[in-house]
Amino acid sequence: MTPLEERKIRVLNEWLRKADMDQAVAERLAADEVPFCNAITFHCQQAAEKYLKALLTFWEIEFPKTHILAMLIGLVETRDETLAKSLMDVIVLTPYGAELRYPGDRPDASVEEAENAVQLARMVRDAVLPLLPDSPNPPV
Repeated sequence: MTPLEERKIRVLNEWLRKADMDQAVAERLAADEVPFCNAITFHCQQAAEKYLKALLTFWEIEFPKTHILAMLIGLVETRDETLAKSLMDVIVLTPYGAELRYPGDRPDASVEEAENAVQLARMVRDAVLPLLPDSPNPPV
């Protein structure tokens, strides 16, 4: 493996490790008796974003520093239009990455939104992981 390939795999695995951590946090919070809806939706947005960035890294598609999932899905579309279309529902997670973190920008997330966010983050994970090489990071 060339040094460039090694670096790509290292960065890819780092994206996956971080995405898996965000997904695990969301899943644990969702299982709690007290629903921490804002935290759940935030970590789901972060997980979905990082899984998409892992895929783009693997495909060697450059992406900007952004939390806007539609932008990342647009980049996925340049390589796989069918996959991009199947992921479009996740764009509803975008506001949870920043807007929800500050008072006054939007109402707190509801239990229903948190449950939906967990499902959407899982959907991204389940769509992306099979497209990547075997990784030491098992799915959450």
